[in-house]
Amino acid sequence: MKPLVILAGPTAVGKTDLSIRLAKQINGAIISADSMQVYKDMDIGSAKVVPEEMQGVPHYLIDCLEPSEPFHIVRFQQMAKEALAEIYAKGQIPIVAGGTGFYIQALLYDIDFSNQDCDEAYRQELSKFAKEHGNEALHEKLKDIDPVSYETIHANNSKRVIRALEFYHITGKPISAHNEEEHQKSSPYNFAYFVLTDDRKTLYDRIDRRVDLMMEKGLVEEVRALYDKGYRRNMVSMQGLGYKEILDYLEGKCTLEEAVYVIKRETRHFAKRQLTWFRRERDVIWLNRPDFAGGDPAILEKMLTVLKEKGIIHE
Repeated sequence: MKPLVILAGPTAVGKTDLSIRLAKQINGAIISADSMQVYKDMDIGSAKVVPEEMQGVPHYLIDCLEPSEPFHIVRFQQMAKEALAEIYAKGQIPIVAGGTGFYIQALLYDIDFSNQDCDEAYRQELSKFAKEHGNEALHEKLKDIDPVSYETIHANNSKRVIRALEFYHITGKPISAHNEEEHQKSSPYNFAYFVLTDDRKTLYDRIDRRVDLMMEKGLVEEVRALYDKGYRRNMVSMQGLGYKEILDYLEGKCTLEEAVYVIKRETRHFAKRQLTWFRRERDVIWLNRPDFAGGDPAILEKMLTVLKEKGIIHE
């Protein structure tokens, strides 16, 4: 079984720095499990790692697509598998780093999406409902039929909400239950699945600071440049956290202060949903920052110990 290391966790917890430290220790290469960093010209709002921060460590699935292109679970899985093949061919160990738990699950357990039925007419009906009544109303339809998806899928992620409703409509079974069954498969990899976390107040403070820093670095100018190139909110990329809120400001729907407030609030909610997802995962090794007085070096030491125990790396 080929080795695979996963470093997941909520947004702003410090995965990027730690993944680079780890990669340098184990001859690793990093695959980004992030739904936004794959897009070119979307650097500030996605908190994308910049070349000088990479310290020579190869990174995959960053700056691959134009913002007009769709990016979804099937495409991630396909691109990530191609990256894995390249990394293994070079004799390196892949480190999947990011906060999108569904992407990680799909890759780790090689979930098969090819045979899922669709009902185009029902999908259109749901899209129309969302346009007329809003994403929140569409999201509420999930509450009784699939409470797990209701908790883990954000109301604004209308594509995944529609998919979950459609799956239930076709099969009479919640898509979360189907995913759980797929998840019971054993992984084809010899893996270690780390989740980095922190106490809530510290994490929320980090999120607020990160958003302030994004504003200082020029998030408004970044979104304005994307808008001037013709990228609009109906595109998957422009529905990303931070981008849609600044679009609201640029279109005169709110003040800049209101937009920043919403970005911070929604990012905190997003972090909470990420942690909810990771708590449901099996085989996870939690790395809780307050448990490590020595900070990142101590966390790194713990990871290396686990990787040796699992035979992923050798003395």
